[in-house]
Amino acid sequence: MSSDKTSGGLRSPFRRKLLLGMAALPALTLLPRGAIAQALATDAVNTTKLAVTDSTVKVGILHSTTGTMAISETGSVQAEKLAIAQINEMGGVLGRKIEVIQEDGASDWPTFAEKARKLLVEDKVAAVFGCWTSASRKAVLPVFEQYNGMLYYPTFYEGLEQSKNVIYTGQEATQQILAGLDWVSKEKSAKSFFLIGSDYIWPRTSNKIARKHIEKNGQKVVGEEYFPLGHTQFNSVINKIKLTKPDVIYASVVGGSNVAFYKQLKAAGINLEKQTLMTISVTEDELLGIGGENIAGAYACMKYFQSLKNPNNEKFVAAFKKMWGGESVIGDVTQAGYLGPWLWKLTVEKAQSFDIDKIAVASEGIEFKEAPEGYVRVHANHHLWSKTRVGRARMDGQFDMVYETADLIEPDPFPKGYQ
Repeated sequence: MSSDKTSGGLRSPFRRKLLLGMAALPALTLLPRGAIAQALATDAVNTTKLAVTDSTVKVGILHSTTGTMAISETGSVQAEKLAIAQINEMGGVLGRKIEVIQEDGASDWPTFAEKARKLLVEDKVAAVFGCWTSASRKAVLPVFEQYNGMLYYPTFYEGLEQSKNVIYTGQEATQQILAGLDWVSKEKSAKSFFLIGSDYIWPRTSNKIARKHIEKNGQKVVGEEYFPLGHTQFNSVINKIKLTKPDVIYASVVGGSNVAFYKQLKAAGINLEKQTLMTISVTEDELLGIGGENIAGAYACMKYFQSLKNPNNEKFVAAFKKMWGGESVIGDVTQAGYLGPWLWKLTVEKAQSFDIDKIAVASEGIEFKEAPEGYVRVHANHHLWSKTRVGRARMDGQFDMVYETADLIEPDPFPKGYQ
């Protein structure tokens, strides 16, 4: 009997087609993920006329690269560009390479709103990675909600906000302010606090939350002062600090003002190795300008420090320095900026779409296991589950980590009793 006429014969036309098809399957599984995704038609993954073609997708970067906030925001720009370069090397997002349109908020809130509108309305970017201060975020939020854009916001902030159009990759008040105060109160047996901050929404609201927590715990606020962004004369408030002798100086001064503040503290004879100071605004980026000799001994409550020991962070630090130079440093907000493009890529791939409404829904539960801070997950409220850490500033401009929560802290942007 001829094998061509048997169902199991190797010469059966049907059998040959089946075997050829099976032989092709392993090759398909070896293709890069982006190569498979590239088969998705543009009109299927982009139904809202964003700047997406068959081969590219445009995103925006919106930070201050000039003005008093440049000292803090430059690192975020660098981290976001590093993440985008790495994603492009892997084939991009849904098979499309990312192209960047960068705008300068220039440390001016109306400028942030104007540039956000340009990116969304004229450039039609699929996502924006940007802002630092809460004032800049509050300025752009109505723009993102009106034109249905998606902002990945990297800064620790006061909370009391939640939007379909924002993914908050920094920590909110329960993960930084409340957790940090609990640690310093216990560790230093602190009973009195002097609050000092820059004069805008984040420091004022953060200190309002801090004061409630301090007084709730039976402790005392012995002073509270605010200064305009860019302010450089702190001698008067330093004299008040010396007179009131607080157990803890609680500082939320931002941007370039930090350089003057910490230098003047040292010049006034306040030794931060002996006087406890906790900052929620100084990272390695600001330390570079302040100088380690002017702030050594101070504590910072963050979720990330460059000195963090884990394989993810070692790879990240090496890649960052390779791209931006061996003298570059990485702070908390810089790392949170790096998370943005990766979380966006993962969400787009889960949604199989660049459409903002689909991304907003798909964001819940997104995990980034390669995060330099260790691991993050997006909550339904668009904030991240993250750990709280406390570091002590060193002379070399880095931090020694002295405390870390055992588990990730669930984000709660509207903590009961602090609104």
